[in-house]
Amino acid sequence: MNLYDYELPESAIAQEPLADRSASRLLVLHRWKGERAHRRFAELPEFLRAGDLLVVNETRVIPARLRAQRPGGGKAEIFLVRALADGRWMALVRPGGRLKPGVEVTLVDATENAAGRAIVEEEHADGMRAVRFPDADSKELLALVGEVPLPPYIRRAPNESDRERYQTVFARVPGAVAAPTAGLHLTEELLARLRRQGVGMAKLVLHVGPGTFRPVQVDDPRDHKLDAEWCSIPPETAIAVNAAKQRAGRVIAVGTTTTRALEAAGRSRLPLEPFEDFVDLFIHPPFEFKVVDALITNFHLPRSSLLLLVSAFAGREHVLDAYRDAVAQGYRFYSYGDAMFIA
Repeated sequence: MNLYDYELPESAIAQEPLADRSASRLLVLHRWKGERAHRRFAELPEFLRAGDLLVVNETRVIPARLRAQRPGGGKAEIFLVRALADGRWMALVRPGGRLKPGVEVTLVDATENAAGRAIVEEEHADGMRAVRFPDADSKELLALVGEVPLPPYIRRAPNESDRERYQTVFARVPGAVAAPTAGLHLTEELLARLRRQGVGMAKLVLHVGPGTFRPVQVDDPRDHKLDAEWCSIPPETAIAVNAAKQRAGRVIAVGTTTTRALEAAGRSRLPLEPFEDFVDLFIHPPFEFKVVDALITNFHLPRSSLLLLVSAFAGREHVLDAYRDAVAQGYRFYSYGDAMFIA
């Protein structure tokens, strides 16, 4: 996978968000010609036109990281991934060798005080465990002791401001363990400007899982498997997408998660229909995009499935040239970093 590597100094990885969401930089890339321009995200309306449709992911990040103590006093961590119908959760646990089925741990708050119990139950083939909370509703526990699950490349503890800043302004449906970060740049004021100039807005949900950070470690991308993530495209969004196509407006996906949701649904049937299912579509070159015409996205990790998706959309050479340019120009990378508009 050396084809999808690039050099990035650690200093380029954004550790804090900007005070103003829309003050981030915007690298505009023409995906057919490879032409680039350096702008500000607040200037995005200049690149959109009446009749376009902006599609956003309204998933909401849950405080998924729980600190705990093992029976012998050692530290443990439970990282919640997905709620189960019976009230339990699928979770990643550390240390996995010590947290076998049947082990009970004590959940602790920020001051190391006991705040509840968790019981590790059966182990699954993917390394995750089923976890049960016997004393309280999981939502109450998450509100009490859950931490914002900042990505591993943000090398600091989450603080109170991350609870709001690591959410989009349109986040509504809890369930993600990572933010759809392209949407972090949008503000209510910017969305209002787009509406005034005739740009539509539609919403869907794809709950981002921890697999979004897992590198592609095989030579042939077809051998890489993505974790399935729950997705819902409501009827009104399907109608809006089809109407945009009919009037020759562009469908502009805000983020790779929105792109995967739309293209997964588009693989089933076009015109687009309402869709609700788990999605494990891995988009990599070559790929025929049937729904998405333009893309707003952040900068992604080397060898990541997200970088391969963007390369499928805009061409590997164009994307990596743009990344090298962004590094040279001092752009901020990854979740709290700057953005690209690719059309």
